Amino acid sequence: MLDPISMAAITAVLGAVGSGVASEAGKWAWETAGGLVRRMAGREVAAPTRPEERDAVARIVHDSVRSDPELARTWSAFARTVETTGATVGRPRLPSSVRFFTDRKGAMRLLDREAGRKADGRPRVALLYGDDAMGTSALAVHWGWRAESLFPDGQLYVDLGRRGTGGAHTAGSALRELLLRLGLRDERIPPSEAERIDTFHRVVADRKLLLVLDHARSAAQIAPLLTSAPCVLTLVVARRPLSGLDASPVPVGPLSDRDAARLLTKIVGKQAMRSARAALPAVLARCGGSPYALRAAAPRLLDPGPLTAAPPPHDEPTDEPTGGLTMSDSDPVRTAAEDAYRLLRPDAARLYRLMGLRQWPAFDTEAAARVAGIDVDVAEELLGGLADVLLLEHTGNGRYRYRPSVRAHAEEAALRHEGIAGCSAATTRAVEHYLRLSVTAARAALPESWRVPEALTDEPDSAYAGRGDAVARLAAELPNLVEAVATAEEFGQPDTVLTLCRALWPLQLKAGHHEAVLPALRIGAAVADAQVPGSRIAGALHVQLAHTLGELQLGDEAGAEAAAAARDERAAGHTRGLASAIEILGLLRLRQWRFADAYDCFDEAYAVLDGIGPDDEGAADVPRARALLERHRGRALRGLGRLDEAQEHVRRALAVFRANGEAYNTARALTDLAEILLAGGEPTAALPLTDEAIRILSEENADQHVEYLRRLRERCSGSGPRE
Repeated sequence: MLDPISMAAITAVLGAVGSGVASEAGKWAWETAGGLVRRMAGREVAAPTRPEERDAVARIVHDSVRSDPELARTWSAFARTVETTGATVGRPRLPSSVRFFTDRKGAMRLLDREAGRKADGRPRVALLYGDDAMGTSALAVHWGWRAESLFPDGQLYVDLGRRGTGGAHTAGSALRELLLRLGLRDERIPPSEAERIDTFHRVVADRKLLLVLDHARSAAQIAPLLTSAPCVLTLVVARRPLSGLDASPVPVGPLSDRDAARLLTKIVGKQAMRSARAALPAVLARCGGSPYALRAAAPRLLDPGPLTAAPPPHDEPTDEPTGGLTMSDSDPVRTAAEDAYRLLRPDAARLYRLMGLRQWPAFDTEAAARVAGIDVDVAEELLGGLADVLLLEHTGNGRYRYRPSVRAHAEEAALRHEGIAGCSAATTRAVEHYLRLSVTAARAALPESWRVPEALTDEPDSAYAGRGDAVARLAAELPNLVEAVATAEEFGQPDTVLTLCRALWPLQLKAGHHEAVLPALRIGAAVADAQVPGSRIAGALHVQLAHTLGELQLGDEAGAEAAAAARDERAAGHTRGLASAIEILGLLRLRQWRFADAYDCFDEAYAVLDGIGPDDEGAADVPRARALLERHRGRALRGLGRLDEAQEHVRRALAVFRANGEAYNTARALTDLAEILLAGGEPTAALPLTDEAIRILSEENADQHVEYLRRLRERCSGSGPRE
């Protein structure tokens, strides 16, 4: 068993605590660690945000506990409450391979060679590159399944170009997805990119894994994801060679005519190929050796299908497009899209054009129906038909998306057929749909919050069964909401930008998704500064941005945003908002282990609330706001070691929460009080508080908190070492 006061054990505890700060239980542990480090160092120590900073803090703790038996007992007792176990790999799997796969024997041999290369300290990396729709992704996945036995610990896949939460992946968001697939719980994933890199490298160090990084854009994007672990092979898939990437090159070009014909034969059968013998040379020429184009052409060799008609229904020129737009015959994907498009029914063609005007990450039938002005049932039929002819891709859960080159074709077709005015109107309808959806869900998720936008005039009263359903809808639509914010900004709709961003607040509070919301909040804060500086809305947007930056451990930037929020709220004369902005800054200081500064912020916010009279706006919120500040004061004082004062503040908060019937906040205050009593050497007094908190939180299904409290209870009951 590892010595709990060894350097390795202390580092592991600090790493585990730092990884868990996303949850309320994690915040308790993080602040407890900060208070202990301050006590051991005899001074304020900045909270670590990078592995090297964590190691320096671990050295402070190690030196202290080695020289002071009492501090050693205190640290060991705290360490017992921290879960330090690593990920449990459940054999992650690649996406499904394609049914028909042809040729690529040379590329497969190159991949076999890199997989079998003797370990020499260099990362095992192969770069598969080729033009869009040449089958590079399919090749990587097909080879991965063929070589499954080489990777008994699993096969990881991440699409760097199509992030599940909107836009392209950053290194940090890709690492988060990989760590989740490796078995880490969401609350155990470190908030900072540097810590995620360190965690990923440690988790995969002794495992036999395949890692497929699809649609990579640059060597810099994937550098943090590469590992020199001897039994990990990384396949990078890109459209071109990546300068600066040390990898075994695997070029993927067009299929030969012979192999293209073989692929078509596998798809449609020999009889259909014999019937299409006369047209085959022209088909092969237009497909250009692209597996995607060949698959798209295959249905037309069998049957025109339910969404086709003859003659072509579109009232469009068949020669040179208008408006200076041209269709490149050298791009087999665009050529295949055009071939399929010209055979669509008018309603299917219109839907295809309109939904391709923006890069909606994964849209559903409701969004398509609103944009096209049709019934949802009709939209569902049309979307399914467009997917059947490969103009759309199914993403699961009834959602669809475009291949990038196909969307570009749809957008060009929309400009030709709809004109600028028609395209603008369709895009506006899309943004209005996501605006209405987000506000409705936000009000249902957090109806009591003054930060959430007001309900729309014709909003349904009961669109969601409960708060959880509303938060889940916001999370599901988040990629599209982020795109809607960018679209509204581009179209000069500042009010829409600000309302969309404010509707994200319940999601930030209840579900996180901070990396995903960050681009939208940056846009929102910039628009607020440009359009409504010194207003309540500007203050609200800066608070939201500060909150998310703080959760991502971007402390300096978060502090600047909190200060900007206070500036705007003060200028607007919004006293309740000003107190909240100062409170946010105090919570950030707690995260940074700057306990004295945090206490001063909470004190200042408390004084600001004194300026709200009984008849003033926000008066009803004041008692609860004061109780929260009392609890925060107690947390700061505990970090400073002023335990008697800390206990007084938390007890005052606890009385208010009990009187208001706030179960969750009551349990949080009970936990704070138990921590304070334990730190003061009163485990017997702390024990009933932990029992009550466990009972309350068990009824709230707060499993993470309950697990932390059970470990805390062991210290109170004497079944483990105490301080």
